[in-house]
Amino acid sequence: MQERKENKNWAEAHAQAPTGEPERQYYFMDRAKEKVAALAEQLGRTPTFHVTTFGCQMNARDSEKLCGVLEYAGFASVEEENADFVIFNTCTVRDNANQRVYGRLGELKGFKRKNPHMKIALCGCMMQENTVIEKLKESYRFVDLIFGTHNIYKFAELLNAVYESEDMLIDIWQDTDKIVEDLPVKRKYPFKSGINIMFGCNNFCSYCIVPYVRGRERSRSPKDIIREIEALVADGVVEVMLLGQNVNSYGKNLDEPMSFAELLREVEKIEGLKRIRFMTSHPKDLSEELIQVMKESKKICRHLHLPLQAGSNRILKAMNRVYTKEQYIALAKHIREEIPDMALTTDLIVGFPGETMEDVEETIAVVKEVAYDNAFTFIYSKRTGTPAAAMEDQVPEEVVKEGFDKLLKVVQDTARERVKRYQGQVMEALVEEINEQDPSLLTGRLSNNTIVHFPGDASLIGKIVNVRLSECRGFYYVGEIVE
Repeated sequence: MQERKENKNWAEAHAQAPTGEPERQYYFMDRAKEKVAALAEQLGRTPTFHVTTFGCQMNARDSEKLCGVLEYAGFASVEEENADFVIFNTCTVRDNANQRVYGRLGELKGFKRKNPHMKIALCGCMMQENTVIEKLKESYRFVDLIFGTHNIYKFAELLNAVYESEDMLIDIWQDTDKIVEDLPVKRKYPFKSGINIMFGCNNFCSYCIVPYVRGRERSRSPKDIIREIEALVADGVVEVMLLGQNVNSYGKNLDEPMSFAELLREVEKIEGLKRIRFMTSHPKDLSEELIQVMKESKKICRHLHLPLQAGSNRILKAMNRVYTKEQYIALAKHIREEIPDMALTTDLIVGFPGETMEDVEETIAVVKEVAYDNAFTFIYSKRTGTPAAAMEDQVPEEVVKEGFDKLLKVVQDTARERVKRYQGQVMEALVEEINEQDPSLLTGRLSNNTIVHFPGDASLIGKIVNVRLSECRGFYYVGEIVE
């Protein structure tokens, strides 16, 4: 379906833009292609683009869609941010992500002075905040295009509009229920890909800005998901990552409801697909059905990311996580009983309003009891507009740092113990790239998400090979291929 659209010039076929999607976006891509060709003639070279991604896998997948449109329009991708069209796809989960964007914008302003043809676009979660938009309008007038999370499918239309206007173009939607299929995508890796199975979030954890910037949950049709994965496999993809803010909620708003476990069963049937990953799973609604599907599967990777956030029931309640630490521990133990080789990872927040060192000690106790294979530990970031931002008892910085350092040490020590238990085993690794530090080595990823480095040549990239895990070096292995 996508190839058929790409072989047809929609701008020539229609005097006016179609109203239906995705035809409307292909029309504007063809219009943009004409403008890019004119720019190329003016510059005497192919115009370039660069997309910088901040944040999660959802943002990374969105960036692949942006790249697909830009390449369709005739731009060439470059590694440098000094390009003719630059996009920052932003994250706003933590305040430091916002500050990084503002800092990088200062650098882009210098590039734009030297290259008057340069266009700068900002999109993503950060753009859904009113205070951000006001700051950009006041202090960053050199930005050409600002759009949010709900209308990313409209990028071709916005791209075309940027080259017809000299003013800052702002197009922010507060919400949408629209999902547009079959637009171009430029994947970062030829052998693996993220797949959006749903958008938005209904959980409203008190510290989290995501439901406000990505909107309510809406699930893609299972037929569209399967069709997309089948096309990816035909194009050489062997591993997919199913993406959603809470994949366990998948399918609840479909006309014909389907559980996430049922979707996984259908994905499992796709011939040629070797590995299935997914994230993120909310503990409150991880079902027994899903555990059994993971247990029986030959393709679902032995890695489950199950965010705890805090080990104190008082703090969990204030976070609106809707489970207790006892329920979480029981769930983790049950998963390990059913699937002993399942690697569990988690997210932890230190410094939530009202948290004491006793609360941190409770989190540490849960980390020791569950014994995570890894954990992402964050300092609480106050996000304006969330209930937690208005809470009293914001924790002093020095107290937060003390708790964070203490928790981080336990997390790292526990993870090292978990990872080293594989030493000497032979396991399958998907070869992902040439090692950045040593070009004689390849870097692969085990089903349980552990990284292993081993000798080999680039012809193996994208293939699954057997590797002996010879030496554990903390959080990764050095090994060798076993024929």
